[in-house]
Amino acid sequence: MSFTSRSPLRRRGLAAAGTAAVLALTLAACGASKDPSDASSMPGMHHGSASSPSASATGTPGMDHDSMPGMDHGGSGDGLADAKDGYRLTSDVDQLPADKAGGYRFRITGPNGKPVTGFAVDQTKRMHFYAIRSDLTGFQHLHPTMAGDGTWTAPLSPQKPGSWRMFASFTPDSGPGRGKGLVLSRTVTVPGESKRSPLPAATTSTEVDGYTVRVKGAPMAGMAHPLTVSVSKGGKPVTDLQPYLDTYAHLTAFHEGDQAFAHLHPETEVNGDHGGPNLSFHAELPKPGNWRMFLQFRTDGTLHTAALTLRVG
Repeated sequence: MSFTSRSPLRRRGLAAAGTAAVLALTLAACGASKDPSDASSMPGMHHGSASSPSASATGTPGMDHDSMPGMDHGGSGDGLADAKDGYRLTSDVDQLPADKAGGYRFRITGPNGKPVTGFAVDQTKRMHFYAIRSDLTGFQHLHPTMAGDGTWTAPLSPQKPGSWRMFASFTPDSGPGRGKGLVLSRTVTVPGESKRSPLPAATTSTEVDGYTVRVKGAPMAGMAHPLTVSVSKGGKPVTDLQPYLDTYAHLTAFHEGDQAFAHLHPETEVNGDHGGPNLSFHAELPKPGNWRMFLQFRTDGTLHTAALTLRVG
């Protein structure tokens, strides 16, 4: 039978089937047009902060109002590599003198192999630099200066003998990595007799400079989880925390054994010198085990650093 000789009933059936197929395709297209931003709407899941662009490496630091509080600004990964996404942390320094202050010089090179000189502002700084000994002692959080050729110098305090890891946390403001937070690291040796300090047992509270810091929450590896930090003094809640790096507290964590890096910020909105006593975080720590937490906060112009060990399941 030819196509033109089909019965009216057969033709009506074919038309209905065609209409159904078109409807199915339309529905599928509508489903595919869902806003892609929904994929990153879960708190604590976005690892690359959007930072404000810099005009130059030596410009006046600004405030990063676009970054979401509670996020990990260290980029995806654990910070243990010296290269990621075409960016590399390079340095000629393999050793540093023991018990002596000095400068650690380094560069960030881009996918084209040339030194990067344009960095976005994140928490009022274009570069955050961390030094930690292999036993998770000697924590230093610094903000190095950059020369015109892209060489950064971090002014390290005296370090004890042993193996140290140097972390550079930054966001390029141009090129293929623009707007993406990255953390790269290298190790250096401080010569001399090295005595490893045992990691303090996991706890929910610690004291520093007369302040008591308590942590409430039970983070699970690889999952965003609420974490609350409270600060008190003499048994009374502290309500005069001052802004530090555009927030009321700066929280850095390192994993026992491999020194994996994590960086978290409180969700609490900054409102003058009235921070505390409670600071809320969305913590996402990538690995189970013990993490050494370093909480930095400011009162009366003085910066305090509290350290405690947190167990992550």
